[in-house]
Amino acid sequence: MIGFRLDEEHEELRKSVEEFARDVVAPVIGELYERGEFPYDIVARMGRMGLFGLPVGEEYGGMGGDYFALCLALEELGRVDSSVAITLEAGVSLGIMPIYRYGTEAQKREWLPPLCAGEMLAAFGLTEPGGGTDVAGAMRTKARLEDGHWVIDGTKSFITNSGTDITGVIAVAALTGSTATGTTSNGKPEISTILVPSGTPGLTVARKYSKVGWSASDTHELSFDGCRVPEANLLGERGRGYAQFLATLDEGRVAVAALSTGLAQGCVDESVAYVRDRKAFGGPIGRFQALQFKIADMETRAHNARLAWYHAAARMLAGEPFKKEAAIAKLTGSDAAMDNARDATQVFGGYGFMNEFPVGRFYRDAKILEIGEGTSEVQRMLIARELGLST
Repeated sequence: MIGFRLDEEHEELRKSVEEFARDVVAPVIGELYERGEFPYDIVARMGRMGLFGLPVGEEYGGMGGDYFALCLALEELGRVDSSVAITLEAGVSLGIMPIYRYGTEAQKREWLPPLCAGEMLAAFGLTEPGGGTDVAGAMRTKARLEDGHWVIDGTKSFITNSGTDITGVIAVAALTGSTATGTTSNGKPEISTILVPSGTPGLTVARKYSKVGWSASDTHELSFDGCRVPEANLLGERGRGYAQFLATLDEGRVAVAALSTGLAQGCVDESVAYVRDRKAFGGPIGRFQALQFKIADMETRAHNARLAWYHAAARMLAGEPFKKEAAIAKLTGSDAAMDNARDATQVFGGYGFMNEFPVGRFYRDAKILEIGEGTSEVQRMLIARELGLST
């Protein structure tokens, strides 16, 4: 990326994903969404395109690109459908990247090639029932060492990509402190991350949630009851799990901001096409200034959201602090997605309330973007904290 202009390589990627989303995803996703069916064929084709391996080194089966490239792909997919986009986002930023960032060489060699190829999906088990934003304070899942194995007990909720036929591994955050409360000697929670292969005895995947949106994506509750994995499955350093997932979430917020921007832009795309074709009162409704102004506001929101995530991504790639910028991007993008989805539904009128039209799907999908990867309230808290306003 040069400033806010795409270089030739990134622009080629953007165009290829744009074409894929338009020609492959758009024709089938509506029916998959209605049936609540996971898009296995689309995921496989994304794998063959190299999308899951975009930010991973070639030595592990990746494309040797960068995180910005992943975000470009997410925006283009988000313009057409969020279920597909979140499958890629969670599969990479929450599934692949922790292994790539913190895994041992053996862990990388074992897991990254099939994950980058889209032949396997990884999930990140962090959130727990009753926990929400208070991840560390509410964590109850524990892991203890016993005869060279971690024994895990607990429950995780809202875990994306955790129950598909191709889910291969789940990174589970757990209390590993030596005391009964899972704390260290100074009283702070000791949280570590442990890789649990799918199918491990003691791991139970509940049936999928009935969700308001993202109906073609995979989300489950997971329970662990005496689930045993080798001690070598520890991901990164023991007790560094909290720091690891904070860093993972910072990157993930930029990715979700890009996805949100795509949804916001998709609302503009659909609305512009609709008001040109829809006839009422003697001509196309796009000639009415009320609709022109509404769509102009929508385009402005999408533009601002794109600038926000571009800026956050640029700081990330430059190795500069980007926590505040990631929070700004995520807040701006999710606000734009929600506002544009509401306005697009209004532009479409009664048709906007029908699931057969993309904007109805966009409206259902937009709300979770204000919640996942940290709520809008959390983003404001982070921004204020970075400004030195916290006590």
